[in-house]
Amino acid sequence: MLKVRVVPTLLHKGFGLVKGVQFDSRRAVGSPMQAIKVYNLRNVDELVFLDVSATLEDRGPDLDLIDELADDCFMPFAVGGGVASVDDVRDLLSVGADKVVIGTAAIEQPEIVREASERFGAQCVVVSIDTRRRDGGDAEVCVRSGTQPTGRDPVDVAREMEAHGAGELLVQSIDRDGVMDGYDVGTVRRVADAVQVPVVASGGAGTFEHMVDVLREGGASAVAAAAMFHFTQQTPMEAKQYLGAHGFPVRI
Repeated sequence: MLKVRVVPTLLHKGFGLVKGVQFDSRRAVGSPMQAIKVYNLRNVDELVFLDVSATLEDRGPDLDLIDELADDCFMPFAVGGGVASVDDVRDLLSVGADKVVIGTAAIEQPEIVREASERFGAQCVVVSIDTRRRDGGDAEVCVRSGTQPTGRDPVDVAREMEAHGAGELLVQSIDRDGVMDGYDVGTVRRVADAVQVPVVASGGAGTFEHMVDVLREGGASAVAAAAMFHFTQQTPMEAKQYLGAHGFPVRI
């Protein structure tokens, strides 16, 4: 059985890390290099780094920054933000990213996912599906850092991305981002039931029990968290120990 991964997320904007709340990132929280060095010491399973302003600013990834960070990152490193072409995927992999997270471009130009998967392997292609609940209660996919609703159901998008060769799906709840009151278990469950590739739940983690809920009830393969690890005393290792005690296979 595959191990359940606990994945800290770093949100980068401008010159440093920020805390996101419903995809509105204003509060500066420190240096990405400092955070990476801390997580190296904590032996986390994987690290996700997202440049949350790149797409809105119509620019590509900051390759110099990723190159610098990757040199000191001794864990699998997934990088996203501003990825708009297969060349961006190639460039990020060449400077040290192990996986590339594609968001808006995957929805608007799904052929990028297919070409990247064919050229570099599905294992390094992660598609981010950012969702927000409408007034009627159903979730829809949004793009451009959550600013543009698409009207599309996340299940339909997930199936399309899997068909195009995505190796993993990062399902992010905009409504729950940074709030720490639990994942959108229902949406994660719907996506996980519809695809065969791993689904990483993101947005809303505040306690270890929230992780148990989305793994057990939501069918997630991995759990991502940002604010929970940056603003509480809870650590990724404690999260894995808690999950292990509740019957989930984890790497200690």
